[in-house]
Amino acid sequence: QVRMVESGGGLVQAGGSLRLSCAASGRTFSSYAMGWFRQAPGKEREFVAAISWSGGSTYYADSVKGRFTISRDHPKKMVYLEMNSLKPEDTAVYYCAADRSAVVRGTASRNYDYWGQGTQVTVSS
Repeated sequence: QVRMVESGGGLVQAGGSLRLSCAASGRTFSSYAMGWFRQAPGKEREFVAAISWSGGSTYYADSVKGRFTISRDHPKKMVYLEMNSLKPEDTAVYYCAADRSAVVRGTASRNYDYWGQGTQVTVSS
C-alpha cells in the first residue's frame, strides 16, 4: 500500500508560481505510475498530469500543458508538480494519486488506486 501526503498549496496571484509536493510511503512506490488531479468547487475531479514509474513518460491536460511540469524523485519517494503562469481557473484542491500500474493508463481517476488528502491552491486575479 502507498500513502501520499501533499503540500505546497497556498494563495498566489495570477501569473505566479507554486510547487506542489507529494510525499509517498510504501515499498512499491517506485513501481507505480503517479498522477495529479484537481477539483474545483462544484466541479468534478479532473486530470492534471501523470508520470510513469520511470519518469520517462509524462502526460498533461491541455489546460496546463506548457505551464505545469510533473516530476518524481525515487530515492526521496517524492512527486512534484511545478506550476507556472497560474491562472484563476487553476484554483482547486490538488490531489496526488498512485496507480499500481507502472505505465500511465489514461486520465481517468478510476485508474488510480491510492489518493492523498489534497492541498488547496488559490489563484487570485
